Amino acid sequence: MDSGVILNSSLSGGLDLQATLESGQTYLWDRDDGEDYRGSGLSGGGAWYSSVIEGRVVRLRQVEDQLEWRSTSDVDGVIRRILGLDDDLDQIMKMGIEDSLVESAYSTYKGMRIVRDPFFPCVVSFICSSQMKVERIFGMQQRLRRKYGEKVRFEGKDYYEYPKVEVLAGLDESDLREMGFGYRAPYVIETAKMLKEDPDGVDYFMEDYEQNREKLTELRGVGQKVADCICLFSLGHLEAVPLDTWIRSTIKTHYPNCDHKSYQDMSQAVRNEFGPYAGYVQTYIFHYLRHEAGRTSNIVAVGD
Repeated sequence: MDSGVILNSSLSGGLDLQATLESGQTYLWDRDDGEDYRGSGLSGGGAWYSSVIEGRVVRLRQVEDQLEWRSTSDVDGVIRRILGLDDDLDQIMKMGIEDSLVESAYSTYKGMRIVRDPFFPCVVSFICSSQMKVERIFGMQQRLRRKYGEKVRFEGKDYYEYPKVEVLAGLDESDLREMGFGYRAPYVIETAKMLKEDPDGVDYFMEDYEQNREKLTELRGVGQKVADCICLFSLGHLEAVPLDTWIRSTIKTHYPNCDHKSYQDMSQAVRNEFGPYAGYVQTYIFHYLRHEAGRTSNIVAVGD
């Protein structure tokens, strides 16, 4: 067993672990207390979170001014990459749009970061996100891990890695429908088959943002919105702005000059308005309004 700490003071802009892991970006972490997406404020909590990354159990919690981690081996570098801890949040905040909504979101969830999830789990998670509340998406991915993922034992407890691409590619549609995947079942299986030769998305990391978004839409069940989610939350294109129903409504209300019928036109307008880190701005606004508006039960995921 290995363990370590990362001091908040060593990170530009700090870290809010709960906001990062419970803001609809990632569905790969389990809270020990089972209160995922139910915590008051969705910010600043000190619960333990667990995931299996690259075959290793990783456990995290934030206590006061530091991030504590425990794992089967040294995962300091993995954690920094997955949680975007090298992003210069102070500089990113300065380069974005300045208005009262964004400033309120930044101050309320200071330290929330954009994750860099493993490619294949991110793809499947957001294929499942259409017209779904974040709590349900999380539950679907959790069931998928526990039924088809490899078991890893750590400190007397069993943890489950996300299923490998070849496992999901070999399923029957009925297998996933029985788990509540509905019409998304064939999308997941067909996409797994398409990605069997490149489950880590190596080919995608070699492309620029626009090329990646276009290429991703060739996958079954991946439209422009889901492609933007994958670009932002896995491939690290921090300019990507996933435009779901909720965000489009927000844009229309708060930034009417960016309101366009065409997804492409609105995306470009929002990126011009929000700046080079538009994905960060959008994620802060989404998380802030999702909680502050008191409409948690009615808001669907970014991938819708």
